[in-house]
Amino acid sequence: MITLSVIVPVRDGERFISDALVSLARNFRPGFEFVVVDDGSVDGTAAVVEDFRADLPGLAVIRNPEPLGLADARNAGLSAVSGRYVTFLDGDDWLAPGYLARLVAVIDGLGCDFVRADHVQVEGRKRVVHRAPAARRGAVLDPRGAILPAGARTMVDYPYAWAGVYRRSLGDLLRFPSGLHTAEDRPWIWRLHREAVTFAAVSMAGVFYRRQVAGSLTQVGDERQLHFFDAFELVFADLEEKYLPKAVRNFCGLLAHHLELADRFPPELRARFTERGARMAQALPRELVAEAAAAMPAERSAVLRELLPGLPVPARGPRPDGEDS
Repeated sequence: MITLSVIVPVRDGERFISDALVSLARNFRPGFEFVVVDDGSVDGTAAVVEDFRADLPGLAVIRNPEPLGLADARNAGLSAVSGRYVTFLDGDDWLAPGYLARLVAVIDGLGCDFVRADHVQVEGRKRVVHRAPAARRGAVLDPRGAILPAGARTMVDYPYAWAGVYRRSLGDLLRFPSGLHTAEDRPWIWRLHREAVTFAAVSMAGVFYRRQVAGSLTQVGDERQLHFFDAFELVFADLEEKYLPKAVRNFCGLLAHHLELADRFPPELRARFTERGARMAQALPRELVAEAAAAMPAERSAVLRELLPGLPVPARGPRPDGEDS
């Protein structure tokens, strides 16, 4: 019987995939299975993965002839696994030894639908622990109650699928919106918290998340960046009114962040991104957008106000909202 399934999507990850697979080998336990989804790699990724067949029992490989994107690569893995629990690991990240066994022990002990964990952000030699926003640790909680308040950093501001473990019986709640090449985790985390029954957050930082990797979607400026808007259209679809202020702050904070970095876009794409951002923000309740702008640091608020001339200024001044970007 398979206890835990680990899904590893990777595309052109020759440089780092061995680090991920070595860390999985150090986490192996009987009852663990590992599914690598090679999403149309054209470098040496496939050969590196094959070299781990002997070192990583329970390794299976799915190869997409053409790249489908992170969302569909993860979904392909979900369709192939059979574990009681599921977790994810991106191909350029790695795990601390024994981390997976500890995750399984935690979700077994708590008996909840999913568990969210802290992680370590890596930039060169720099290591910074990022905590899941839930204040209560090791307790079974209501996922819907962890969406609010609108003005604080909450669990929907912590979308990383690989920072946790999930019951496979959640079924379609674990699937990502097909066709999205970026921001796929935003509608995913919102739906998970709106529709699952129980969750917990724990103080375990065993995932090492590599930032500023050349070629990653956070670093490139091409057509795929427009999927940010498609992702948030899914967030806003059929959203309960009480969650709308939070979703608006979530969207506006990330929109302003992307606009601050828009110089990485070619001019034509930057114009399209800006136009779509203005159109989508203008369709939202103006008072909520104004409140979102007022909650940002001054520089980021100015970027949003430049996009939306005439946006009213609430009585209170700008303040940092603490959301992830």
